[in-house]
Parts: sequence; structure tokens; C-alpha cells
Amino acid sequence: MLKIENLHASVGGKEIIKGLNLHIREGEIHALMGRNGAGKSTLSAILTGNPAYTVTEGTITFRGKDLLSMTPEDRAREGLFLSFQYPVEIPGVSMVNFMKTAVNEKRKYQGLEPLSASQFLKLKREKEALVEIGSKMQNRSVNEGFSGGEKKKNEVFQMAMLEPCLAILDETDSGLDVDALRIVAEGFNKIRKTKEEAEAIGQPATSAIVITHYQRLLEYIRPDFVHVLYNGKIVKTGTAELAKEIDEKGFDWLEN
Repeated sequence: MLKIENLHASVGGKEIIKGLNLHIREGEIHALMGRNGAGKSTLSAILTGNPAYTVTEGTITFRGKDLLSMTPEDRAREGLFLSFQYPVEIPGVSMVNFMKTAVNEKRKYQGLEPLSASQFLKLKREKEALVEIGSKMQNRSVNEGFSGGEKKKNEVFQMAMLEPCLAILDETDSGLDVDALRIVAEGFNKIRKTKEEAEAIGQPATSAIVITHYQRLLEYIRPDFVHVLYNGKIVKTGTAELAKEIDEKGFDWLEN
């Protein structure tokens, strides 16, 4: 699904990622943890094609294709999705029009006919029910006037509509109370397709990179692997038990 080999990257002339390697297979959930400034959000920005970041060495392959040669738009069409730490507001653009355009752009890229108005509304209602989001929210402008929790729920809805192969959850738990965190995490679990489920319907499984500081999110979204990023590299890899150790001990014992 995703292969990152010897990745080096910088922003503003300062090297942030310093030889990072990461392989993610179909259907796997990988948690990425580390202190502020370790390079976690930088990695998500590089994967999605943020032009402020420069890759100076290494390769990234996504579903057998050179990710670094793709535009940000084509990365999304290929099935990459970023859930922002701080989702932006887009005044004047309704959620309905925003989502219909996004869904049909992906279908066009896949060589499929665009959804009609009735087909889109049917899909929209199905996904709203799945992730437990109110239809009234979709009549508003994108994220305008939304609370932090509403913005995160809205991103899960967008994910459900677009059905990405690889979802990057960049500190999705930031600013959420316990109830909102549970709703967002359970929403992701509902729309996620395991490898077995995907094979049964002939579609790609859902893989994810979950970027977080805390173990509490990983109680809901159970990772297959937990990686600790320090000074631009992965310095430790383990199971979900590693996240529990970090929650108890902090990062000092891993960085010495």
C-alpha cells in the first residue's frame, strides 16, 4: 500500500525528516507518536503534497505508483485522505456542493460516470446515518461556525463519502472531549474496510496512519503497529502495548 524509503525532507531550509522508513500493508493501522517537533505532521504534509515541504532524498510509493511525482489532487483521487488537526472553514461553499464535487471528481478519475442528484443524495443519507451526523450540518458552509467536535465529525463524514485507501488522522483527538472522541473514532471504525471485508467485495482495504500524542485515541482505534518518531526518524516500533508504556512513562526512556 505505502512504502517510504530513506525519506529526507526540509521546510524553510531546515531538515525535519532525516532518513525515515515506513511500510504499510493493506488494511493495517499504524500509530505515529512523538514529541512536538519530531516530524509527525511534517510527514502527513509531505504525503499529501504540501508545497511548503521539500523532499531532498528518498522515495514514497503508494499503491505501486511514485507518490512524489503526483499532484496533491491526484494523490487524493488515488485514495489518500488527510483529516486535518485544525480543519479550515470555507465560507460560501455548502457541504452538499463541496462533497458532490469531490465525489464526482474521484469517479471521473476512476473512469466512472458522475452520480446524479438523486444518487448522490441517497449516498449522502446512507453515510450520514453510518457516522451519526445530522443532515442539517450538510446544509451549512464547509466547517463555518462548527465547533471543534463538529468539524472532526464532519471530516469522518467526508472520509465515509470518499472511501479512501489510506487515511491520515493528524491529531484528530486534539481538542475533543471524551464523548466526541468516541464518536469520531467509532465513525472511523464503521467506515473502515478490513482486508477480509475488502476482498469479499473486490475493493481496496482501508489503511491508516494515526498521529497522536496520547494513548486514549488508540483505545478506540486499535493499531497493528505503534511507531515513535524522534528527531526525524522512527526510533522504536511495537504493538499497542508500546502506546500504553509511553502514556505511563513519557518519551524520555525511548530517546536516551
